[in-house]
Amino acid sequence: MKRAIILLTLTLCAAFSIAADADYTTSEEYISLRKNMHDAFNNADSASFFPALRNFEDYLLKHGDIHGYYTQRCNEIVFQMNQQKIFEAYKLARELSEELREKHIDKEIYMAHNMLGHINSFCGNKEEAKENWREALRLMEQEGYYANMPPIYMNIVNVANDDDLEETDSLLAKALEISKKYSPERVFDIETRQTLSYYYRGDWDRFVEGYKAYKEGEKEGKTSVHGRSLEVYYLAYQGKTDEAIALAKEELGDEGKAAIVQIYEKAGRWQEAYHSQKEASATNDSIINVVLANSMMGIRDEIRIYEADRKAFRSKFLGLSGVLLLLLLLILTLVYLFHTRRKHLKELKAAYDHALESDKMKTAFIQNVSHEVRTPLNIISGFSQVIADPDLTESVEERQHMASMMQKSAQQITTLIDEIIGLSLIETTEKMHQDDEAHVNKVLREVVKDYEKQVKKKTKLQLESDLDDDFTLQTNTNMFKRIVSALTDNATKYTEKGSITIKAHADEETLTIAVEDTGCGIPEKEAENIFGRFVKLDSFKEGIGLGLPLSRKLAEQLGGNVILDTTYHDGARFVVTLPIT
Repeated sequence: MKRAIILLTLTLCAAFSIAADADYTTSEEYISLRKNMHDAFNNADSASFFPALRNFEDYLLKHGDIHGYYTQRCNEIVFQMNQQKIFEAYKLARELSEELREKHIDKEIYMAHNMLGHINSFCGNKEEAKENWREALRLMEQEGYYANMPPIYMNIVNVANDDDLEETDSLLAKALEISKKYSPERVFDIETRQTLSYYYRGDWDRFVEGYKAYKEGEKEGKTSVHGRSLEVYYLAYQGKTDEAIALAKEELGDEGKAAIVQIYEKAGRWQEAYHSQKEASATNDSIINVVLANSMMGIRDEIRIYEADRKAFRSKFLGLSGVLLLLLLLILTLVYLFHTRRKHLKELKAAYDHALESDKMKTAFIQNVSHEVRTPLNIISGFSQVIADPDLTESVEERQHMASMMQKSAQQITTLIDEIIGLSLIETTEKMHQDDEAHVNKVLREVVKDYEKQVKKKTKLQLESDLDDDFTLQTNTNMFKRIVSALTDNATKYTEKGSITIKAHADEETLTIAVEDTGCGIPEKEAENIFGRFVKLDSFKEGIGLGLPLSRKLAEQLGGNVILDTTYHDGARFVVTLPIT
């Protein structure tokens, strides 16, 4: 991974180095400063890199080379990525974006989007990375940076990884069209990448034709960063699977692990494909763990700096330490769930397919959790810095609003982790104790009290119960309350005005609890889909889609069930049924 990022950086330097005044770039001082920075970068020497970078940046500013200056700012971001300091890289990229916008340097804003694309790609956020790069391309075309656009198209192709063949062909065609007109030196590399795409889709005639064209270009002195991969896949095409695997291990390193899996797949050697997939997943897991660990270290460093500068306000922010501990628990829970899924392998082919599916689900889970945790954390961090400012001029009402937003964000994180832990505990608990005598009306009133401040201003939260106050149910009180709380929490998210009503009724055998609202409602065709994990009909709402599946799982543990009443059309009504023993 580190080697790949360094190669990326050298490409960036070549693509972005357009000087304001070509004369000064030939001076001894310029050459010396640039060499010092590059040597420190390539040697990963932090002690030398940052001073050398600052000297080079000052020199570029002195000569009015704004483009060159911000290019070096990008190199600083990628240097942090080389060190796997993703939190620091992300922070620098956001600062770069804000600075370019504040100074109205519109011609260079695409650099910030490009950097964010690489950071998101490194973290596995493929869709967000592609969006960043598409925006960079739009801005580059707007400002006339055509010669530098093909590498951005190739970044998107590499992230898409031929999952969408039409998208891959379209991107490669655009990159080739622009290169032929503005940067012909890139044409050979793009054509070589297109040949790899033919292998991925099994188009052997065009693959062989592309390979021959590559070899002819090689004789003419042309080179491509995809040449090593092409040689590996050509051996595999010839049926020389073991030779192809050996060459991939020797030439491609960690980047070749995915190629090895694909070669074994096409050769029908499923056992080796399965073990190679496990090895590739383990490598990917270790990278993700390093990214998460370094990100947490970056957050802790930020907190230490803040506490050192604001000791007088230290007591107000002790909750941040709790947030970090909950984040650590979240990561451990994630790893536990990931390994638990892999214990259910029965047959080798079925186990291989299951491992691939689990890996995709884990990636989606990390992306969702990362977004849902990062957003409230940013709110807490931002408002805490404002409140901690000794020159604060905001009114009492504004400060109270900030405190309220910080409390709400902390509650969001707590609720998120509570859902994950709850679902995890259910999966690992064979039987839940039901020795409590729960006073049903009392529990329901507690839920109403918990959520009456969280509903929208135009929404009324109320309880309608046919039960006597002395009515009790032999159950698990905490789990019973969690079921009703999860359904009430879901109703508060989707109800902008009207009412949320908790209703209770019992006959001789069954206790029925209904939570109905006057919100946006749920289509009948989604009645079962919404109980799937990570399912969110509205991606802009808070949460990661675990509340409803958690409520159903808990109800099943207690001998009951939770369903969506599809006959109700004024919003949504969820019905909980529990046996009366």
